Amino acid sequence: MTDTSKDRFEPFADGASVRSVGGLSIENGTARIAVHGSLDITKDRIGLDQARLLRETFEAVVKALEAAALPEKVAEAADIAPKRVKNPFA
Repeated sequence: MTDTSKDRFEPFADGASVRSVGGLSIENGTARIAVHGSLDITKDRIGLDQARLLRETFEAVVKALEAAALPEKVAEAADIAPKRVKNPFA
């Protein structure tokens, strides 16, 4: 899902949604939000709309973080030991 409008962006709710602002992508995840790309905010109405959307997005991220019980650091995938599971095809 690409969100280029002002639709609701719920930080940390899923690992599939993306909000795009110009050439900037804000990728949602359950443990982290990734920001990629580049954005020139121009001194015009489009720039103002983009700046407001960025502000709204990051305010939602901060609000979600402030409302959560946070660990000191999120475990990286390499830090988590793999689990053996039964082969469902065997």
